[in-house]
Amino acid sequence: MRADLLADAVEGLDEALEAVAGADQALVAGLLRPQAAQVAGVTALADAVAGSPLAERVAEAAEKVAAGAAGEDHFVSLAAARVALLGSVHDAVLHRVDQATGRTRVEELVPATSAEQPVNLLLAARSWLADLARAGWQGIDHDLVAGAAPVVSALLPVPELRRLAALLDGFAAELAASCPGSTLDRIPARRWGDLWSRAVLLTLPGALRTGTTTVSGRLLPLGVDLQEHPTAAQAQVHAVLEPADGGPPLLVRASVSAPKPDTVVGAGIWQLLRPHLSLLTAVSEGRAVELTDMPMTGEGDLVWVEECARTGEAADPFTTARVVLPTASALPTAALDRHPARIAVPVFLEGYGVEPEPPAFTLSGQLIAVDADRIPAAGPLTPEAVASSAECIGLLRWDDGAFRVQPLAVLSLVRKKSVALHAGAWAGGPGTDKAGVKAEKAATDAVAVLRERAGRLLRK
Repeated sequence: MRADLLADAVEGLDEALEAVAGADQALVAGLLRPQAAQVAGVTALADAVAGSPLAERVAEAAEKVAAGAAGEDHFVSLAAARVALLGSVHDAVLHRVDQATGRTRVEELVPATSAEQPVNLLLAARSWLADLARAGWQGIDHDLVAGAAPVVSALLPVPELRRLAALLDGFAAELAASCPGSTLDRIPARRWGDLWSRAVLLTLPGALRTGTTTVSGRLLPLGVDLQEHPTAAQAQVHAVLEPADGGPPLLVRASVSAPKPDTVVGAGIWQLLRPHLSLLTAVSEGRAVELTDMPMTGEGDLVWVEECARTGEAADPFTTARVVLPTASALPTAALDRHPARIAVPVFLEGYGVEPEPPAFTLSGQLIAVDADRIPAAGPLTPEAVASSAECIGLLRWDDGAFRVQPLAVLSLVRKKSVALHAGAWAGGPGTDKAGVKAEKAATDAVAVLRERAGRLLRK
């Protein structure tokens, strides 16, 4: 990897992020009676997209905000401008990553389509989001946030609207935990701005365009990114697909999610996820998976169907990373998913030095920070193992203006022997790993207690 290319500044990036930050600050105090600083932030957003097809609509929205007369359509225009700017940042950063890794991107494989959606439900969701924009994050209270509940309840039964429903539900829960907004010492303006603007655009009929095709071939796992939340968990397997028709290898992903109690942590998370995705077992055993007509989205996400998968022969992830990963092509990103926080590009690193504090790799004279906070506790991979490693399979991310590597697996020296340690090693079971067996037993006991207490409550 050309690490030196990652150190070069990206032209126009700082200006785009500055315009987004101005819009975010305008949302902090609300747009009902905007002050001079808020008007300036919205005006700067309009100026940033002046050369785009959005120019006229966003300029009008900025004028209406300045007059305190902005309506729902104007909020949609502001949200679109904000998403477009972050999309441009995403594209610029991803282009730099492709240059550094030498990776190519294929054209869209699947024509996107949009399903019919009940317009009245979308309008109800947009109305609540407009109320949030008028009040601002400092003006939220429990009554305002509670207005999302009936909207979410109406959206959930409609399959095409569940993504919007889940977004609104989680967003409302975060806001409710922060009420009243007037007492907050710190407001996550960028995060809430992201959630608000994405939700606003999802209220546009046809905004969420989906489509799938089917693929066959050999799936070679690279590693697992385990994402944990107090009430939910997701395992995302990053892999290379060697198509059966002899086409170029493709970077793909397969994900499984499950709700969880906040008391289930560590290895217990695998027990919740394991029954839903046989791929996790293949990952922990170091095996390939043979796919036959497996559904896949245009962005490279496999819609996992157990009947379309069969466990194959042994496949070492490090061999895959050395030999196959450099030849793999990436698929395009969906329009609404173009956000720098979503960049997670599989890379293979070797020949690097390690800086202990803060943890970083030295590669070709360049420092690349190691995102040790993303290493899950539900596996044998630890920051200490990363610090003594010689090779690393990871995800290259971009956070707060800098590139970071999230380790998925490393070859590390343990008692003078080279040992492969994977974040997802316990995904299908701990095997003979003593630490894994111990963690699995503790998790099993915790889950058993929870089930027993739940059963007792139900009996009552």
